[in-house]
Amino acid sequence: MNKEEWIEAALPNYIVTNPALKEEISGLSQKDQQDQIRWAFEDEAEALNIETWELALNFSDKPDEEVKALRLAVHKEAAEALDMDWEEYCALNAVEV
Repeated sequence: MNKEEWIEAALPNYIVTNPALKEEISGLSQKDQQDQIRWAFEDEAEALNIETWELALNFSDKPDEEVKALRLAVHKEAAEALDMDWEEYCALNAVEV
C-alpha cells in the first residue's frame, strides 16, 4: 500500500469516530459525503501538525509495531530523498526511533 491507499483505507474508520460529522453530512450525495470526510480528515491532520498519511496510520487496523515500522520507513525515504543525515532528520521532524 502507498500513502494514498492508507488514507483511503482509514476514512471509513475515521468517520465512525466522528458521529457529529456523519450526521451533518448525511443529506449530501455519496460523492459530497466522501469529499467532506476527506477534508475533515485533512483538517484534523493539519490541526495535529502531522501529515495526512500519518493520521491514516492511526486509523488503520494494523498492529502498533507495524504502524511504527511503516511510519519509520516513510520518514527514512524522505530523509534519503532530501539527502539528510538520519539523526538530523529525526531531530528536525520530531521522529521518535
